[in-house]
Amino acid sequence: MKRQLQRAIQQHQYIRIIYLGSDGRTTQRTLRPIEISDDRLKAYCLTRKAPRVFVIDNILAVQSVANRHAV
Repeated sequence: MKRQLQRAIQQHQYIRIIYLGSDGRTTQRTLRPIEISDDRLKAYCLTRKAPRVFVIDNILAVQSVANRHAV
């Protein structure tokens, strides 16, 4: 998972994730990943239109978004 996230950061790719929140609910988010720090991913969340920090272990799936205009 970290390798895929790191590649997205290096290639300036947008990604779509399925995330398990602290409340136990899953959400789908579209992100512009910025950096990985320890076990966390710092990203700009296009879904929430704000910077967010995600626990990498709570990211259930990652998919590249082919075109940022498709967001």
